[in-house]
Amino acid sequence: MDLLTIVTLLIFISAAFSYLNERFVKLPGTIGVITLSVLVSIVLLIAGKNSNALAKTISNFTYTFDFSKVLLDVMLGFLLFANAIHFDNKKLKEQRLPVLILSTIGVIVSTSVFGGLFYCLAQLLGNDIPLIYCFLMGALISPTDPITVASILQNSKIPIRLRTIISGESLFNDGIGLMIFVILLDITTPPLEAITFKWVMTLFVQEIIGGIGIGLVIGYLGYRLMKSVNDFQTILLISISLVLGIAVVADYFHASIPLASVTAGLIVSSKSLDKGLSTNQFLGRIWKLIDEVLNTIVFVMIGLQLVAMPFLYGHWLIGLFSILILLVARLASVFLTAVFLLRKVDFSNLAILTWAGLRGGISIAMALSLPPSPYRETILSSCYFIVIFSIIVQGLTLNKVVELIVNHSAGNKKSKL
Repeated sequence: MDLLTIVTLLIFISAAFSYLNERFVKLPGTIGVITLSVLVSIVLLIAGKNSNALAKTISNFTYTFDFSKVLLDVMLGFLLFANAIHFDNKKLKEQRLPVLILSTIGVIVSTSVFGGLFYCLAQLLGNDIPLIYCFLMGALISPTDPITVASILQNSKIPIRLRTIISGESLFNDGIGLMIFVILLDITTPPLEAITFKWVMTLFVQEIIGGIGIGLVIGYLGYRLMKSVNDFQTILLISISLVLGIAVVADYFHASIPLASVTAGLIVSSKSLDKGLSTNQFLGRIWKLIDEVLNTIVFVMIGLQLVAMPFLYGHWLIGLFSILILLVARLASVFLTAVFLLRKVDFSNLAILTWAGLRGGISIAMALSLPPSPYRETILSSCYFIVIFSIIVQGLTLNKVVELIVNHSAGNKKSKL
């Protein structure tokens, strides 16, 4: 298929699923879209066994585009910039310590806990997966997904403070997660090279510091250019060019595109483009619309990836148990960081932070980027089960869980009076 056909089909399918959900299914936007995508993919897999022409066409379409490259190299920068540009910088500054800890140490703890438990699970189920691959799985599934978090939290009843922490964590933890993923992937990829402290620090500076630095420079340059003109069309074009420029420059220097995009977005959102702030408001609304449209397309792509994974059926058991393991790892990361670093524990907040730690397309994109190995299908299957559960089940029940926890906490306080 040529590029025009691929883009046309993707937008057409996204529009169709969005319409069906809005008109008939009436689930929250992105959750409804991905639910329809998964159901259609299951039907296509069944129909494909009977040589259905439509099923083959959609299957060929799914195999045509590289989901991992499209999401990580192209769409992710736009989505993160859009999230950052209308983020409340004042609230983020107030919660900077828990955001920083969860997005760094929390990811490391979650990776370690998940990797160890996943190894034990694999051994119990007769899957002889090396420990290093289990930690690799932990690295790609531990970062919370900013795309999923942003789309689901916007209508949630989570307290503002916790919402800021969850959203801020999801914006920044991808950089650490990707760095750990790259380190572990290099260990598993022949020819094996010695992992030294110098090499790790070089990668840290290149990915993390380099990404933030590129975001600072390009973000500030973009802001100055936008502030110097009054034409809104020109301002919008500059903002789009800014995101594309970040993707190209960060990729060239092997820096973190997510961190660069978030940094640039926060710079633009923290400064006024005119005295009345009307330009900032219009720019925020346009980028919010871009964010919602791209979100819909990404969730459709996630659902349709099921067509490219006919091996899922053979790994359903380890996939289901992986969901439980991830929740345990998430709870451990939140609890340990709260106890040893923040020196305070609120069990109601811990429960909300655990259930609201949503995973999404970035984890699947990293899993799809894994080179061929005997363990790739198991890792990819487990990752897909976790992501689908996270978006549909956790996403749909988040408000109910929050209400239950808040009401229970309030009831305990009254009983002590």
